[in-house]
Amino acid sequence: MPTPRRPPPPHLVNDAVPEGFSPSIRLLTVDRRQFVTRSPGWLRGLQTAASGKPSNILVLSGGGANAAFGAGVLVGLSKAHIRPQFQLVTGVSAGALLAPFAFLGLSWDAQLRKAFTGGDIEHLQHSIVFGTIGRILFPQGMGGHDLLKALVDDTFTDTMISAIAREAETGRLLIVATTDLDSQEAVLWNMGAIALHGGPETNDLFREVLVASASIPGVFPPVMIRVREGAKIYDEMHVDGSVTTPLFVAPLIAQTVPAVHANLASADVYVIVNGHLAMRPDEVPVNTLKVLERSYSAGLTYETRDALNTVIALAQRDGMHLHMTFLPTTYPSGSFLDFHREHLRQLFGYGEECAKEGLLWTSVAASIQRNVYRHSNAKKAASACPAAVLSDVP
Repeated sequence: MPTPRRPPPPHLVNDAVPEGFSPSIRLLTVDRRQFVTRSPGWLRGLQTAASGKPSNILVLSGGGANAAFGAGVLVGLSKAHIRPQFQLVTGVSAGALLAPFAFLGLSWDAQLRKAFTGGDIEHLQHSIVFGTIGRILFPQGMGGHDLLKALVDDTFTDTMISAIAREAETGRLLIVATTDLDSQEAVLWNMGAIALHGGPETNDLFREVLVASASIPGVFPPVMIRVREGAKIYDEMHVDGSVTTPLFVAPLIAQTVPAVHANLASADVYVIVNGHLAMRPDEVPVNTLKVLERSYSAGLTYETRDALNTVIALAQRDGMHLHMTFLPTTYPSGSFLDFHREHLRQLFGYGEECAKEGLLWTSVAASIQRNVYRHSNAKKAASACPAAVLSDVP
């Protein structure tokens, strides 16, 4: 039997932190005081890492199996020799699993390809098939043998975490979001700061946060993270970051602190949405699991658009240059829960080829126009890259 959990911290804004770690490793997105205190140091680090040039920021959304698209994009950019070094990388859910590879750069592309198209990730399909029923009977997982945890443990090695620590020393930032279900708020984790902490608890917490960020409710079990505030010890329940924030450059509180991001003027922000921003109608079978899946997908699509609007507003306010890409509406949708290797390889190959051909990034206005445009040549449109589709728009 699982050990009963401890209660969570009693106050929304608190100083609780995983035992032995500094409070600087994470930020509750509604905590204005901590954000104002820490942001200047983060910005100085980014400026140092960028060597006085405009910063490059990469934003990776959630999207389940669709993260294979983003993985392919990164490898394609490397092959085309146009992949920037990103001073700030943010990731949510499946995007959180992609973010460490994006942070480390092209020297890790072989491991990135293996992680998102190899046989190990296909094992997650077992959790998809049996997840909903299994989580009702065993909410904390069955005997601790959770497939997502096993995948993360095998993929994000001690060597990789040490490499992230070395890059974090330069001032670069790797930030991942989880959802604290007890407070129903997003939590941003500074993964570089965790990696720099050192010691066996470092690697455990690093992987724990990644598992939590990617734990789709009902499919994968929640992650209990033990924290301490003073003499009190609590348990926090964390799940998929997409529940509260499908993608982000900065926490929502940044919208109320105009001066904080002034130093990011002229930064280039690259947003990879691992999924669609609009879907073609498709008949849903009268099946409970299919209804749940489609409902979650619809909610994620709408929330991603809202989150993207926040990024757009922040970029416009602070003079940042926005580049974005996502799966066109005309691209065959598939399921964000389809982790079969063939599906993942198709998505990976699509992202890789579009990046290599320079047909990846779109503007905000063109993206909106494309989503409402009906293509007369459906076969051609389905295979076209995000920017290539735009050339057909009148």
